Amino acid sequence: MRNDKENLIVKLSLDFALEIIEFSELLEEHKKFIIARQILRSGTSIGANIQEAQNAESKPDFIHKMKIAAKEADETEYWLHLCEMSKNYPYDKNLRENLQSIINIISKIISTSKSK
Repeated sequence: MRNDKENLIVKLSLDFALEIIEFSELLEEHKKFIIARQILRSGTSIGANIQEAQNAESKPDFIHKMKIAAKEADETEYWLHLCEMSKNYPYDKNLRENLQSIINIISKIISTSKSK
């Protein structure tokens, strides 16, 4: 199922992972190690699962991997929301907006893939 032409969701998730790395480093500078590690794991896992889906063995396998990416995105949204609500944590509104775009695209991909 691999297709090597540029893929919007792959690019967006890779760019987001790079932003998450920077944000987790900022959290660590503020000694917020636990949340930094959690957000780093879930935020970079989104793109890893999307990338893995690009080489899926079948359509059900592709959908499954995209659903895992969606779950990781939901978890990342949770950690970002905690940062937003906590008065002693840094927060980046752009991360939540970028993540919402990724979630919307993943949802559309899953929906479209199921209907074909």
